[in-house]
Amino acid sequence: MFNYNFRWNQALNALPQMLDGALVTLQIALLSMVIGVAVAVLLTMFRLSGNRILGGFATAWVELARNTPALFQIYMAHFGLGAFGIHLSPFTSLLAGIAFNNAGYLAENFRGALKAIPDTQTRAARSLGMPATQAFRLIVMPQMFRVAFLPATNQMVWAILMTSLGVTVGMNTDLAGITQELNARSFRTFEFFAIAAVIYYLIAKAVTLAAHAVAWRMFRY
Repeated sequence: MFNYNFRWNQALNALPQMLDGALVTLQIALLSMVIGVAVAVLLTMFRLSGNRILGGFATAWVELARNTPALFQIYMAHFGLGAFGIHLSPFTSLLAGIAFNNAGYLAENFRGALKAIPDTQTRAARSLGMPATQAFRLIVMPQMFRVAFLPATNQMVWAILMTSLGVTVGMNTDLAGITQELNARSFRTFEFFAIAAVIYYLIAKAVTLAAHAVAWRMFRY
């Protein structure tokens, strides 16, 4: 049981490859957040529009994203759409699945943030002659983003960790994919995945600390 011989040198020599994979991981997570925020704003507006069709669509998206496994969402993007002749690359499938998940969670965060903004803000803007869309864009949205900023940071961390699911659809250029390939060639499972876990941890902590620094700098008043 305790006769395992650690070979850290072999794993450390592959560190540059793993760091290259970490950059791809960050790229996917950042892109998924940009797409997720844009879609989440639309979903939030749909839910506030009073249109039953748009509101129902937004609610269905949020419920599916929040109450089904992220792995299922990535599988549907990669294998499910393939049944209809839509074939996506592993990178695109992973990005689409994570962005779908981000949009659902962020839309709910934005909805909660809007509840924290007094209705008097909108009424005051309308009394100044602003149209409803302008009042939402210039008065409500900035406050919504301020309230939802730190919860959105948690979603960013979750997006980084979700990228590791890409190995299930053949993704081999991110951190998890490269780690899996290195492990398959050397069978040094503990060493490679321990280093990968440390890299994921450091990325997540860096994102969290950076977000708190930005929040303190921009939203302290």
